Amino acid sequence: MFQNKSTRLLLLLAAIVLLFSYCASTTIIQSDPIGAKVFLNGEPVGRTPYTHQDTRISGSVSKVKLEKEGYEPLETSFARDEEVDAGAIVGGLLIIVPFLWTMKYKPTHFYELKPLTDSAQNLHLQKKHLKSKAEKLRELKQLLDEKIITQQEFEREKKKILDEEEK
Repeated sequence: MFQNKSTRLLLLLAAIVLLFSYCASTTIIQSDPIGAKVFLNGEPVGRTPYTHQDTRISGSVSKVKLEKEGYEPLETSFARDEEVDAGAIVGGLLIIVPFLWTMKYKPTHFYELKPLTDSAQNLHLQKKHLKSKAEKLRELKQLLDEKIITQQEFEREKKKILDEEEK
């Protein structure tokens, strides 16, 4: 009898795991050219080709941003409503909860990045250059706050950084 109960419990757990495995959906984010930085909902997650898997419910939307040096940033989104998930529907007939996952992502999402024009590339490089100067000033200020450098050293280095910006 103990073996019978443990077998039933094991089968029940296997069935639950199988049913809830249908809750996950996977898609591959690809780009031309490959190697673009991938940001999902504002968070960096990797580079293309990137395999994304989640257990969000049907209708959930993910915001995607792709960035690659020399190309315009691309912002788009994909939603978990692109294909019907038959396994989740069958699971939903047995247990109501999987009905929340009856839709899934398309297997792949392909995006083509546009090369930057010369003027856009120059603007992009200028923004990147300015950002690095701001970071340098923050680091310099932190050194002053931590009393690693004197006020005089801070002013001298700050002037060098700001003078670079005017060139």
